[in-house]
Amino acid sequence: MAYPLSTGIDRVIHTRFHGKSVIVTGGASGIGKATAERFLEEGARVAIFDISKEGCLRVANEFDKKGHQIFTATGDVSNRTQVKRMVKAAVKHLGAIDVLFNNAGILVEGTVEQVAEEDWDRIMAINVKGVFLMCKEVVPLMLSNGQGAIVNNASCSGLVGDRGAIAYNTSKGAVVLMTKCLALDYADQGIRVNCVCPGEIETPMFRQEARSRRMSLDKYRSQLAACHPIGRLGQPREVADAVLFLASDDASFITGAAFSVDGGYTCQ
Repeated sequence: MAYPLSTGIDRVIHTRFHGKSVIVTGGASGIGKATAERFLEEGARVAIFDISKEGCLRVANEFDKKGHQIFTATGDVSNRTQVKRMVKAAVKHLGAIDVLFNNAGILVEGTVEQVAEEDWDRIMAINVKGVFLMCKEVVPLMLSNGQGAIVNNASCSGLVGDRGAIAYNTSKGAVVLMTKCLALDYADQGIRVNCVCPGEIETPMFRQEARSRRMSLDKYRSQLAACHPIGRLGQPREVADAVLFLASDDASFITGAAFSVDGGYTCQ
C-alpha cells in the first residue's frame, strides 16, 4: 500500500520563522538536514553544526542551489570549547538565537555484556552531554532576549525498552528527562523546551542498523515497518514538521512535552 507524502509543492506556504535565527546540530544529514531545510523554507536564518566538514560543505552547496543561504560550523558537541566556538560564530553571523534544535546523536548497539566502556562513554558524551553543553551556551543568550524555544531529538527508544540497545535507549531516556527539567527551570522565563521522540526514520542511522545486521535495506525496512501500526517507516521531513511546530508560536502553551513521531510504535 502506498502512503503519499507531501512533496512541498502542495504545502501552504508559512513564514512562522521569518527573521528568526535557528541552530541545528547534526545538521548535515537525516533529520537535522531536513529540519534545517524546513526552517529555511519558513523564513529562518539557519546555522548547522556537524562533526563532518565534508557534510557541512555538501549541505551548504545543496541548499545554495535551492536559493537558501546557511551558516555552517564544524565541531564536536561533546567538547565545550568547540561548542563555545561554534555558538559564538553562529551569534556573530545570525544575531540573537531564537531556536535551538539539539539533533546530533550516534547509535551504539548491544547488551550490557557487549557494549565496551569506551563506546558507552562516547554515546553518553554525544547524545547526552552534547545536549547539555549546547543548552549551557544557548540558554543564557535566550534569557537575555527574554524568549526562546529549544527542541531536543530524543527517540521512542527513550520511552520504552529495546533488546540489545542499552546504551542508546539509556542516552535517549536521559534526553527526555533533561528536556523536562529544562522546561521546569525556564518555563517562567520565556523559554519553552520540548523533545521529539521519533520512531524508525529512513536516515543514515537506519542504514547503519541494517548494515550491522547484515540485512538488505528492503528486508530491514519491511521488518521495521511491521513494528509500526501505521505500516511504514517515517521520513526525516515528517519529524522536521513536528520540530517546527514545537518551536513555533503554534505551540506557545507546550513545554516539557515528549512528542512522539513514531507511527504509533509506543501505543502498543
